[in-house]
Amino acid sequence: MRLWVLRVVWLALPLAAGTAAANALGELGEASGVVGAALLWLAWGTGLVALLAPRPLGLTAIRVVAPTFVVLALVIAIAGDASAIAAWGAVIATLVATVLVADPEFAVSAVNGASYGDERRHPLRTPPGLYFAPVPLARALVAAGIAAGPLLLADGATVAGLASLVLGWPVAALAARALHTLARRWIVLVPAGVVVVDPMTIADPVLFVRQHVRALRAVDTAAPIPPGALDLRLGASWGSIMLDLDGGADLVRSAGRGRTAETLQPDAILVAVAARDSLLAAAAERRVRVELA
Repeated sequence: MRLWVLRVVWLALPLAAGTAAANALGELGEASGVVGAALLWLAWGTGLVALLAPRPLGLTAIRVVAPTFVVLALVIAIAGDASAIAAWGAVIATLVATVLVADPEFAVSAVNGASYGDERRHPLRTPPGLYFAPVPLARALVAAGIAAGPLLLADGATVAGLASLVLGWPVAALAARALHTLARRWIVLVPAGVVVVDPMTIADPVLFVRQHVRALRAVDTAAPIPPGALDLRLGASWGSIMLDLDGGADLVRSAGRGRTAETLQPDAILVAVAARDSLLAAAAERRVRVELA
């Protein structure tokens, strides 16, 4: 139901924000206005495809597009000539869409759009420290890198436009690739057990066979880390669960800042997952022992 609400809100965006966008585009030159309109429709269409056919790549794309729309709506409301009702209506509409796009249930739908067979994927929570600068900056680089070149060329700035195409599109691709890493971090329920997939913390996906999983345990955000447990949350705490094992499991910790790759044998693994209740319910249905906090 929440996904359908998001779809309806997204479909309504051209109506809710179209007047303000049209007024802003009208202030540009004719060619720039046409290119700007094409870019806006392309971005909106990309988001619509991401909602109608949820996939991990679409999750990354719409989480770039939605906040970009909010920024553009704010700029129009503050500096544009549109009426206050049209301008701030666009801000509210795009802000509502962005909040709904951030819904963990949509993320669950998106990552499972590319699942294989009888598996159920649940995305891991993004480390909160990334939201202070890296994630917003990467999203801005993607949006600006794609749009700057065509807009400059349409405005007659040929040299600057070509330079923006040559430099901006590769930068946008690199930033998009970095963002997409966040959409490929999962805990996966499979018939054989539980798989942890996290390219930010472990070198390769690891399967923990169900017979060797003591429990999937909900963990309080302030709970201390038990001895022998490996914390893979990267600072995230909301939605924490502990995968309790009956013996050491080989796991290759990926190299990171100030850390070299190493093989570990933790007795338990801590991760922070989106839609934790949904994960625990699905795990119980698959005969994995579940313990609530």
